Amino acid sequence: MNNEWEKFGKDIKDIVDDAINSQDFNQLNKAITNTVNEAVSALQKGLKTAGDAVNRASFLSFGEYEKQKERERNYQNNQDRQNSFKVQKSDIRTDLFRKNTSLKAGGWALAVCGYTFSIGIGIAIMILFLVSFFLGSFPIGIKIAIAILIPLLAGSGIMAWKGSGILSGLKRYQNYIAQLQGRTYCNIKELADRSGKSFRFVVKDLKKMIDKGWFRQGHLDQENTCLMVSHDTYQEYQNIQKQRLEQKQTEQKETEQRQRELEGQGRSQDSDSSLNPEVQKVISEGKEYIRKIRQCNQKIPEEKISRKISHMELLIQKIFDRVREDPDSLDDIQKLMEYYLPTTVKLLEAYQQLDSQPIQGENIISSKKEIEQTLDTLNLAFEKLLDSLFEEVAWDLSSDISVLHTMLAQEGLTGNDFK
Repeated sequence: MNNEWEKFGKDIKDIVDDAINSQDFNQLNKAITNTVNEAVSALQKGLKTAGDAVNRASFLSFGEYEKQKERERNYQNNQDRQNSFKVQKSDIRTDLFRKNTSLKAGGWALAVCGYTFSIGIGIAIMILFLVSFFLGSFPIGIKIAIAILIPLLAGSGIMAWKGSGILSGLKRYQNYIAQLQGRTYCNIKELADRSGKSFRFVVKDLKKMIDKGWFRQGHLDQENTCLMVSHDTYQEYQNIQKQRLEQKQTEQKETEQRQRELEGQGRSQDSDSSLNPEVQKVISEGKEYIRKIRQCNQKIPEEKISRKISHMELLIQKIFDRVREDPDSLDDIQKLMEYYLPTTVKLLEAYQQLDSQPIQGENIISSKKEIEQTLDTLNLAFEKLLDSLFEEVAWDLSSDISVLHTMLAQEGLTGNDFK
């Protein structure tokens, strides 16, 4: 019986290993279903018969997916080089960057007028002071003229300062765009190092430019360390931040769960201490499998498959609880679990890997669907296995009930005897 179960287990293990290695999960559920149904049927007959091995599937290798990713990376690199070339030719994207042509003209006008008026008014004031020096006094007319010219000098100086500030800001703006080199994001430290300005100055400068609308889709990250000049890039950043937060929360939950498990193990070890070492070892291995299944479940966000995995975890837990209650069933359970549990974990890890891919193509979607259907088959097998573990209990109860009815009948206490 154990050899037959070992053959069944190896068949399933080979099927799943081939599917995972080739990343081809087509027909996987059908193959698993056939093998499991044969195994369960054999179990119900006393675990004495076995089925035939099934064909192994092979369709699309994982290397093909890697080649597709390489082509995408090459395409993105070509796009970056093209964008860099466009920036060098000053072909600035107007959907991302404001050209500021009129503002530049206004800055030049303010600077030229300001400096011209400042120089002219300054010379006039100097002449008036020289005239007063040679006259030996300040006539009232000179005083009035100086009083009028000094505010004009201050105003023209402000015009020159304002125009120079606009032109200087536009120059830094163009420099920032050039340093992006066609990218839609850039580290602010990189901008600061190349512009010769302090990090704090560049952050403040970029915030002003974003507020003014020069970067039409400009954003800074939460730590003010990165400039993003498109809404799409900023959305990707937000998604990454969200994933990091969820990952952090998941890790925290796993830590808390692990702590609870350790506490539970401390309590369960006392109750398992009366069992023989072999049973204790199997139960310990079972807990480790359950932990791996739970860990995979926590990393798979889809609610539908998560419910299936949770149900599977519950079934496996009850199976090992039964082993703890009835150590005589250890041989059958151990042989069965020796193959089914490792392959179950492999399937879940493969699903997790497929689900984490940024591009969900037809083959990935099809493979995920095959795994989901296979989980249904495995859950059904575990349910039948758990039910079969209570077969002896059911027979004993049936015998006790039969004996009870016989005794009651002999005593005349059945039927209408109680009336």
